[in-house]
Amino acid sequence: MADMTPRQIELARHALGLPNRRKQSYRNHFVTGPGAPDYDAWEAMVTDGFAKKFRGGALSGGDPVFILTPKGAMAALERGERLDPEDFPKEAAHG
Repeated sequence: MADMTPRQIELARHALGLPNRRKQSYRNHFVTGPGAPDYDAWEAMVTDGFAKKFRGGALSGGDPVFILTPKGAMAALERGERLDPEDFPKEAAHG
């Protein structure tokens, strides 16, 4: 299994709402679709177990919604940052 690329880390951090003053994630989602510049990076993260892909609906304009797995979210954190316990209860408890 591969490590996340710098671009994937950048996208994952955006999905988590990082960076911010609290140094804590406050969301976990990213909407993108085929043909978008970041779509292939998210597909690769799914393949490598860093993210999951869900079918889009009205809120996403029909585009897929990607969420990070705990493994993907932890890989995106920088020193001193933590995950929101609401989105990642096990990881926050052991963070």
